[in-house]
Amino acid sequence: MAFRGTHDHNLDAKNRLTVPSKLRTELGERVVVAKGVDDCLALWPQAAYDAMVETALGGLNPVSPEARRGKRFFNSQAHTADLDAAGRVMIPATLMEAGKLGREVVVSGAGECLEIWDRAAWAAEAAAMAAGIDELTANLGHAG
Repeated sequence: MAFRGTHDHNLDAKNRLTVPSKLRTELGERVVVAKGVDDCLALWPQAAYDAMVETALGGLNPVSPEARRGKRFFNSQAHTADLDAAGRVMIPATLMEAGKLGREVVVSGAGECLEIWDRAAWAAEAAAMAAGIDELTANLGHAG
């Protein structure tokens, strides 16, 4: 399943995000909230996160500096959680800071995961994507 769409949400006082109801089934009960590469967080089904990490690090010598840093990043900047009965996931304060999140957020589909953006940061990202879409689409499917 590919996660798609953009949804405006507010985090509650306990830093809990209510996951859009139509996406809960695909996420499953056990999720991973992780620091994204961009200024956002990513919300993954646990099995998909584990598979992504394995793929990302799979070709590296496991004791190389790159593999060690990658393992640290993917494991220290991630939190495994369960969705509660109301479909909420708690975002730890350290990840709130890492993702530069305020109370107003956007949950955006990113294919195999959902991204959680601060609403103002998402507006800037969406504008940048729109401004560069011609260049991006001109090069899709073509190496170099």
